[in-house]
Amino acid sequence: MKYCASPKNERFSRHVTRSALFLLHNCSRSTAMARLEMSGQFQKALLDSSRDYLTRTFYNASMKRRIPSRVECLLSSDPINNGWLKPRRWEYFTSLESACVQPEYKLPIRTRADCKAEQYEITGSPLSPSDVPAEAVMIGDTDKVSPWWQEFPKRWTIVLLCFFSFLLCNMDRVNMSIAILPMSTEFNWNPATVGLIQSSFFWGYLLTQILGGIWADRFGGKVVLGFGVVWWSVATVLTPIAAKIGLPFLLVMRAFMGIGEGVAMPAMNNILSKWIPVSERSRSLALVYSGMYLGSVTGLALSPLLISRFGWPSVFYAFGSLGSIWFALWLSKAHSSPDDDPELSKAEKRHILGGSTLKEPVTSIPWRLILSKAPVWALIISHFCHNWGTFILLTWMPTYYNQVLKFNLTESGLLCVLPWLTMAVFANIGGWIADTLVQRGVSITNVRKIMQSIGFLGPALFLTLLSKVRTPAMAVLCMACSQGSDAFSQSGLYSNHQDIGPRYAGVLLGLSNTAGVLAGVFGTAATGYILQKGSWDDVFKVSVVLYIVGTVVWNVFSTGEKVLE
Repeated sequence: MKYCASPKNERFSRHVTRSALFLLHNCSRSTAMARLEMSGQFQKALLDSSRDYLTRTFYNASMKRRIPSRVECLLSSDPINNGWLKPRRWEYFTSLESACVQPEYKLPIRTRADCKAEQYEITGSPLSPSDVPAEAVMIGDTDKVSPWWQEFPKRWTIVLLCFFSFLLCNMDRVNMSIAILPMSTEFNWNPATVGLIQSSFFWGYLLTQILGGIWADRFGGKVVLGFGVVWWSVATVLTPIAAKIGLPFLLVMRAFMGIGEGVAMPAMNNILSKWIPVSERSRSLALVYSGMYLGSVTGLALSPLLISRFGWPSVFYAFGSLGSIWFALWLSKAHSSPDDDPELSKAEKRHILGGSTLKEPVTSIPWRLILSKAPVWALIISHFCHNWGTFILLTWMPTYYNQVLKFNLTESGLLCVLPWLTMAVFANIGGWIADTLVQRGVSITNVRKIMQSIGFLGPALFLTLLSKVRTPAMAVLCMACSQGSDAFSQSGLYSNHQDIGPRYAGVLLGLSNTAGVLAGVFGTAATGYILQKGSWDDVFKVSVVLYIVGTVVWNVFSTGEKVLE
């Protein structure tokens, strides 16, 4: 607010507009309120005294010359409707209106002054601090505005960095599902060998799930996630070299890549459990996991183009090198917890913690207590059932499009984009729906059960329809709908680790994702053997059965309440 005052038809030498002056009477708060209640003239006296003071100050200042200045002040206030009336000139206000207080109101609702000043060159002695009365309080510079990137919430900076790490994670993972087609032709691999190569990734991925959770809970998510991205990026770049040396070396390199990606989800879950309040949990996790889906979209879209122009090794070189850029940003911007960030504002820290305090890092894991809880086993079993179908689609979808729907390599890669793009969109829609339900008073338990039921029964329905359709367009549509409904799981079981045990969020995700990785290992390898003796319909039937089992277990045993302190 800009303060201005000018007696009508009088000259003065200074026009104060830069800062706001609030003049307070030399009386107690209770006395001031008593005057206001008794006469309704408190603010009028305040305005009169401040105007008289400024007038005296301006006239008494030592001036080299006086230059006229005209200021028009238009005041308006509507305390009844809490809005603004049409501005009127000061001289048209009554004495009561000029105080902006109606007799029947004890406090004014809002007051605004619209000032228009004609600017002239004014010289004279500056207004010294001694000229300001003791009861005047200076409020900061109104021109000081921070850039938008400094005002951006720190917690969402962490979320975005995790999002891009998961984007790279799936780009580096799915490129093999496209490159495997020209590679199998060049090296004469049969379907069983292709399935073995695809599943070798999960050998290393399985090893670091629980370890990654333990490391993240002890040493912080920043260190562990940074290590993981660097590790899998190096393994991605070395994959073409290993393939040309021999199949055993390729299997080892893919397992090494799995070791790096295996720590990503537990480390991310640990760091977000400290940075994100429960009212934003679903949408933040949905955004991070949508990075995985968009990584699949990017990898599946770009891989055929790079392969057709530069050969299949170019995919691994191009995608793997992107990890160095992310790592540089992660080192400079990320922190494991709000306590570690010296630039975090006090207001945002209060919002994150919600009045509580961060507990000390975990030094020992209460395995007996964790494994004795039914909701933990609901997470483990449901994660296994969910990932069986998800990883089959992730690794075998291009082959399905190529062999069953008769699409060429480029068409297979581009059409694989649609289901993952659908997942990226619906994951965020589900996250906003879940957080909105929580904010409106729906219990976290019911929200998690609703979201995960959609994430199980939707894919089961559309995979059943997929085995009956005969046109490529309908097959692609069923795939997209299956993956889109699957994305609601990000607001179901994937958010539940932080609900039931935020202090052990990394370990809990490591446990359940270990079961999910086992589903990926067995499901991906089993699909290759099923296709040698059966059909794609048999592959989809197994997934549907597991989706239904997961639905029953989740709705009977899961909870959204904290069960681990």
